[in-house]
Amino acid sequence: MKILVAVKRVIDYNVQIRVKEDGTGVVTDNVKMSTNPPDDNAIEEAVKIKEAGKATEVVAITIGEEKAKETVRKALAVGADRGIHVKADGILEPLAVSKILQKIVDKEKPDLVFMGKQAIDDDCNQTGQMLSALLNWPQATFASKIDVKENKLEVTREIDEGLETIEIGVPAIVTCDLRLNEPRYASLPNIMKAKKKPIEEIVAADLGVDVSPRLEQIKVEEPPKRKAGIKVANVAELVQKLKNEAKVI
Repeated sequence: MKILVAVKRVIDYNVQIRVKEDGTGVVTDNVKMSTNPPDDNAIEEAVKIKEAGKATEVVAITIGEEKAKETVRKALAVGADRGIHVKADGILEPLAVSKILQKIVDKEKPDLVFMGKQAIDDDCNQTGQMLSALLNWPQATFASKIDVKENKLEVTREIDEGLETIEIGVPAIVTCDLRLNEPRYASLPNIMKAKKKPIEEIVAADLGVDVSPRLEQIKVEEPPKRKAGIKVANVAELVQKLKNEAKVI
């Protein structure tokens, strides 16, 4: 079984996001970048499945500018066997990413495709679902537990009402939740070994995929600052303010 894992380079989740003065986007220059957190869970789960003897190869893929290759190197350092870097400049919308992944799936013929449930930069939560539709493969989204069986997956999903367990056939698309596992840290020896692992470079234009955006971003603004709260003396005053000022009751 071969597992293809998609990883994305995003602004680190500990960084305070700042909007550019001209409102054209957010500041990314000299800002710490890292792998999208749910993608770390996807890589960890793929490596664990391989370590359990249920997969023979884990391939990490990223799509983006030259620096995006760092996310593949990290995936290789925690256990992926080889990497693929599809070079593409500018902002890539989920549909473009899905079409590129479709081409890579056709080339690599994996049995499973793992990715994070959503990226913390655009928060779209669309790529896995779109890829499933393009490939006509079953999908299991928001996975918090994965049990690999013969030609099947039993997946526990995080849903609004609680947990849902489904069984799907292979090949399949799985998007991973943060509660799926605890991603391991890359040790220094494994980081050094990762430098010798192969990373195939592909230009997005060579795949015949139109990556031009379908949406026009007009302006980016910071959310309004929250007003200071107030203290009330008793429950009666609280109810009065909620009813007459906030008008929520």
